[in-house]
Formats: sequence, structure tokens, C-alpha cells
Amino acid sequence: MSTTQSERLRELLEPLVSSQGLDLEEIAVDSVGRKRVLRVVVDSDTGADLDRIADVSRALSAKLDESDAMGGSEYTLEVGTPGAERLLKEHRHYVRATGRLVKFQLTDGEELVARILTVDDDGLDVEVPGVKGRKPTTRRLAFGEIDRARVQVEFSRKDTKDMKEEEEA
Repeated sequence: MSTTQSERLRELLEPLVSSQGLDLEEIAVDSVGRKRVLRVVVDSDTGADLDRIADVSRALSAKLDESDAMGGSEYTLEVGTPGAERLLKEHRHYVRATGRLVKFQLTDGEELVARILTVDDDGLDVEVPGVKGRKPTTRRLAFGEIDRARVQVEFSRKDTKDMKEEEEA
């Protein structure tokens, strides 16, 4: 997809997505055989349930139909949310990932897996799990130190509520 088309689509769709209380995270146009697929990724601080996705999908579809942004050829519109192992790119992504386990690739080449505790304008505080019976430690990461960060899927993560109940017992 050309930068010009990407910019045109973003300019066209972003105000509509924002009016639905969502953030426009990504736009991608892929060719699948003779058809094209327009993938739009949306999110918000409170998440986006299926009803919100359906509402924004209908609104985007109507807007695209009345414009020539996709040209005259056939396309399919897919609207969804970021995947479970999303790449964290913007400040709001880090805020939304507070409490989640994240794999960081730091600019000095170090790799770190830690849980985000707090996020501010300059960086974040993380909890690094203890190894071999050691207690977890906290660490401060400035945004400038982070090359890449990706949320990790946790299948056996204890909910904060469960941990509090254990502490009280």
C-alpha cells in the first residue's frame, strides 16, 4: 500500500473511529488473489467488545462506500483489535499494558521480561520476576532505552484478586 493511500485512509477513517470512542491503531491493505483486504485495528483504554467493533465496522463501511479511497475494485473490510501479543509502540500502549508481562528488547541489546507496574511521561517501572527462589526486583526503564516491547501471553497468571485473597488467608 502506498504511503499516500495509507495517509488518505487514515485521514478519512480516524475521525470516525475517534467519534466511536476508539483509537485507530493500524491500517493495512493486502492483496488476496484478485481481491483486496482492508484491515483496520482499533482499541481503547477500556478495550473494544464485539458490539463496539460491529458499530465501528458499519460506520467505516458506509464512509468507505461514499468515498473513492479504495478505488473501484472489490475489497473486504476487516475490523478488529490488537492481538494478545501486541507490539507496544506508543505511550498509550504501555499504559494499557499496565499489570501485564512484557518482553523488552533494550537498545543496549539486553532482553528483559518484566511486568509493567506504572507508566509516566518519561518511562515505566517494571517488576522483574525473581529467579531460583529470589524475590522479584523493580527496575526503571526510560522510553529511550526500549527498542521493542511485546506483551506476553500468560496462561497461568494469578489475578490480583486471587493474590489478595491468598495474602489474607
